[in-house]
Amino acid sequence: MKTVLIHGQSHKGSTYTIAHKLAEKLGGELTEFFLPRDFDKFCVGCVRCFNESEKLCPHYEAIRPITDAIDAADVIILASPVYVYHATGAMKVLLDHYGYRWMVHSPEGSMFRKQGVCITTAAGAGMRSACKDMCDSLFFWGVAKIYKYGVAVAATDWDHVSEKKKQAVEKKTDQLANVIKSRVGRVKPGLKTRALFFAMHLMQRNGFNPRDVKHWQENGWTRNVRPWNQV
Repeated sequence: MKTVLIHGQSHKGSTYTIAHKLAEKLGGELTEFFLPRDFDKFCVGCVRCFNESEKLCPHYEAIRPITDAIDAADVIILASPVYVYHATGAMKVLLDHYGYRWMVHSPEGSMFRKQGVCITTAAGAGMRSACKDMCDSLFFWGVAKIYKYGVAVAATDWDHVSEKKKQAVEKKTDQLANVIKSRVGRVKPGLKTRALFFAMHLMQRNGFNPRDVKHWQENGWTRNVRPWNQV
């Protein structure tokens, strides 16, 4: 099993600790990235990824190691502390570059056979909205099963988190790891994802963007082929 863990910050605080605990419990091969250390390029809005090819993005080579790791992984973990009730700007900067992969455009077929986890922490509140920032991308990429884990740690660093909360984290990450491992290789998208895919399948039969239409046609998705059944 392969896991890619993308941290929305470069320091190793509570969010890092919890995400890393889960990754270690999953076992297998782990690839980690820290933002903005490993990618710090802002999308310039050139729309070439939408209209022509993502390879024409001015940041294609810079982001390619992360893209390759995402595509190779069975499990994608996105982890970000809460910054003003949302995910970090560094995480948003990364996810902005994958707009072309949303289901309305040119999704990557392997996403429909993957699991994803969104992890966030805050001293107080904001976990739900920060998780949504990340989960929106996983969902619209087509990731088959998405888990959310937000923790109010009531501290500004892991050393000051109470033992009771740390024990709760251990229990929850144990549970998550067991569920994820039991589903590796046999996960299928839920009804909501399939419904969106079907709507896009109808739209792309006579789509408005030639690049997207070609992508869907070449994969057979405008006919009866479904990405969650492909190998």
